[in-house]
This record gives sequence, structure tokens and C-alpha cells, in this order.
Amino acid sequence: MSLSLKKLLKYNLILASRSPRRQLLLTGLDLDFQVIVKSIKENYPAEMPIEEVPEYLSKAKASAIDINSKSDNTILITADTVVIFDNKLIEKPKSKEEAFEMLSALSGKCHTVITGVTLTSKQKQKSFSSFSKVYFNSLKEDDIRYYVEKYNPLDKAGSYGIQEWIGYIAIEKIEGSFYNVMGLPTQQLYEELVKFIE
Repeated sequence: MSLSLKKLLKYNLILASRSPRRQLLLTGLDLDFQVIVKSIKENYPAEMPIEEVPEYLSKAKASAIDINSKSDNTILITADTVVIFDNKLIEKPKSKEEAFEMLSALSGKCHTVITGVTLTSKQKQKSFSSFSKVYFNSLKEDDIRYYVEKYNPLDKAGSYGIQEWIGYIAIEKIEGSFYNVMGLPTQQLYEELVKFIE
């Protein structure tokens, strides 16, 4: 067995996310973890640079969970993913019509996906961000309608899941981590976890 994985398996990892994609990605790292979710209001200071928002929100999610009530070997993992397009933060859509409008705006253009991650133990906290550029080809209106109706992407930043039909037909290229676009930059997360326990 990998020595770093063997060390990590001695820790009680908690993923504070209800995202099935994040849970799937963490499982893919062969790590044992439990899921605890505490809802927070995802507010941030209006003057904050938008590229700092995901890290800020990942820290806010961490502070919502009482790490001191957990065992000494606990590491809490919190994350927040945002889409930035045209220098604006693209939130999760509130309706199918809004999802359609977002995807129409992203069509034929490039946008940035940022995931902020925070690792928290009783002793310390470490935060980092991962940036990916995603290039969409031009989408037909009926393709966008089909995706929005069938996949109902209301729980996804930017109105799409890269691992779903729209990702297969729309994404021309990605600069950066594919898994970051799904919600967790797995390579960087694993690297940071290994450093965190040293």
C-alpha cells in the first residue's frame, strides 16, 4: 500500500458537503470518510475580489462545524466551487429558465471554475484554491433546452455538470484540473492532505 495513503487512513476524515460529486471524488482517492453537513448562509463581503470567494466560503463552512467536539485525529474537509464569467460570479441557477440563460451566455466562450478548499483539525487550518479554465463550443438552443429539462442542473454552479451530457458535447478544452470543475481538485487535495499530516 502507498505509505501516504496508509498514514491518511489513520485519520478520521469528515467531508462537510452534501454534493454527491464531491463524495464520489473523495471515494476515488481510496479515503475513508464520513459526511456531516451544516447549512450556512453563503454570504461574503461585497468588496471581496471574486476569486477569493470560494476559499472564504470554504472557511465559513468549516467554522460552522465544531471541530473541538471531534477526536484529536479528525480532519474536516470543506469546499466551495464557483464559476466566473465576464468578471462576474455565476451562482447556482434559481430556475430552469435561469439555467437556460446561463448556458446560453457560456456558449462559445471561456469561463473559469474556482474551488476553494479548507482543511481543519484541532491544531491548524489550511486553505487553498484551484483554478480551471473551461472552453465551451457554440451550443444550439435545443441542446441547451434538452439538457436543462433532462438533467435539471439547479444544484450546480454555472448550471452544468461537466460529467453529464452537456460536458460531453460542449467542452472543447480545459486548462487545469477536470475534477476541480466537478467540485474537488483531487490531485491538489491529496497533496495538501499529505502535507497537512506531516
